[in-house]
Amino acid sequence: MDTLLNFLSRYGLAAMFLIILLEYACFPVSSEIVLPFSGAVASLQSIPFYVILPASIAAGLLGTSICYFAGRFGGNALLARLCRKFPKMQKGLDASREKFEKYGAFAVCIGRLIPICRTYIAFFAGTACQPPAIFFGASAIGITIWNTVLIGVGYLLRENWSEAAAAYTKYKDILIPALLILLLILFAFKKGGFRKSQKSRPSMPSDSTL
Repeated sequence: MDTLLNFLSRYGLAAMFLIILLEYACFPVSSEIVLPFSGAVASLQSIPFYVILPASIAAGLLGTSICYFAGRFGGNALLARLCRKFPKMQKGLDASREKFEKYGAFAVCIGRLIPICRTYIAFFAGTACQPPAIFFGASAIGITIWNTVLIGVGYLLRENWSEAAAAYTKYKDILIPALLILLLILFAFKKGGFRKSQKSRPSMPSDSTL
């Protein structure tokens, strides 16, 4: 990890883009360390936040596209092979796919905020053949939230960026559920508001009444 952090310090924005891309492409790199450190390095090197954040989002989307298309064009064959070896898996996989298809976009967005799941959710979205527009739209929202928080904390703390990683490790069991509950509440309000607007919208007269 020290070698990785030295690489980021030495090569700046280009190194940040590459490492963030690899992390979202399911390489074993911890975003809870890389993102705050990237924010700290950007701040110390006078790289504006409005530059590092869009660059990190672009890197995340590019990296996650690798997992998505790997799942889309090869994931089902891999799952089929596993089901032949372990037939009992089929029922669970079918149930999981049904839930994913029902809550697909929301599952991708929320999955971006859950460690481990946040990188591998792209593979399952690909195997479920989720439409690219929906996948990348939901991913962009989740990636933006995640990167803004972690890079922003590192950007503000600068040399003390490691405190953010330590605090996250200590309180993640509280922070992650709290954030998920908040997002669920916002989603419920948005959905409720949409239904209310649909009900209050005047209906168009039918041809028989004209």
